[in-house]
Amino acid sequence: MIVTLGGSSGFVGRTLQKKIREKGWTLRNVSREDFSLSDEEFSAKIVEGADAVINLAGAPISKKWNETWKKEILDSRRLTTGKFVRAMATAKVRPVVFINASATGIYDSIGTHTETSAAFSDSFLGRVCREWETEALSAESFTRVVLMRTGMVLGKNGGALEKMYFPFSIGIGGKIGNGRQIISFIHLEDLVNVYLFALETPSLTGVVNAVSPFPVTNAEFTDTLGKVLNQPTWMTIPAFALKLLYGEGAQILLEGQKVLPEKLESAGFRFLFPTIRNSLVQIYR
Repeated sequence: MIVTLGGSSGFVGRTLQKKIREKGWTLRNVSREDFSLSDEEFSAKIVEGADAVINLAGAPISKKWNETWKKEILDSRRLTTGKFVRAMATAKVRPVVFINASATGIYDSIGTHTETSAAFSDSFLGRVCREWETEALSAESFTRVVLMRTGMVLGKNGGALEKMYFPFSIGIGGKIGNGRQIISFIHLEDLVNVYLFALETPSLTGVVNAVSPFPVTNAEFTDTLGKVLNQPTWMTIPAFALKLLYGEGAQILLEGQKVLPEKLESAGFRFLFPTIRNSLVQIYR
């Protein structure tokens, strides 16, 4: 199998490309410079002859948002996805599957969401996800499209835990705000396996919630991480402090979505680290 991978240098992409190579498949990594090619050049170099395209590309959201960065967050997702779709549309031999990243931030913070949920957030991130997915779905007429709505990814040397580890490791970690916001998470190894599963499961199509089946509150997450690291978690990080630090981007930490992986479980996917405890134990012990 020949797999084209956009966003290969990111936290998820680094592990995914390693797993693709371990499978014995041919990997085509897409560089940032490649996106500056004309559509015709991009199609010929990057997409032509590939069996699958995976797009993880997008600017990081875990920094303070201003109008300039918000535009970068949106454009880095919408425009790269559109580039892939146009390239696949003009390829002589088109990929049989296009897997495009998305996020659970598309959902509102009220209910419980499976893949059939249409209760979307009106937040900036919710709007980004909808535009991102709309671009990807324009490929549905000529290839199988999977929209990977991903929760908080847990793993070493990157992602949310990279910033959390130090304060928790010295006993000054704590819940965020009231701690009642829901965290729908997934272990990095499970997420990479979800991508491989999607490549090899032709019946899997459309929205896929890439999350553990057991979401937790921020307070539960905080308590478990403290116990795994053998550290107290008595502090509370006030909402106003996060708003000062991240601006509108603080919504990612202060709001949450309860999301369930109904489609993955129905398709027979098995999680290696389904609970927050066994995820964190695997990472830190």
